Amino acid sequence: MLKNNGVIQSMSRKGNCLDNSMMESFFGLMKNELLYVNHFESLDRFETELKKYITWYNTKRVKLRLKGMSPAQYRAQYYRELNNQI
Repeated sequence: MLKNNGVIQSMSRKGNCLDNSMMESFFGLMKNELLYVNHFESLDRFETELKKYITWYNTKRVKLRLKGMSPAQYRAQYYRELNNQI
């Protein structure tokens, strides 16, 4: 099924469970914050809400680990500081 749709499956190297840890963390949060707390009447509605969730996650959701910034804000600050060092 994956090959028929042009998807290349990615697997962790043997014995290295950290390869996918960031995505596993994201999927866990997404399921708790979006999937389990809502009922979707169609796949189209789920896809719409998932796109909105991903946008919110990247641009609005603050994380203490990122100094209280969203991922987009943290990246922007990093690149501003990097450019100021040059």
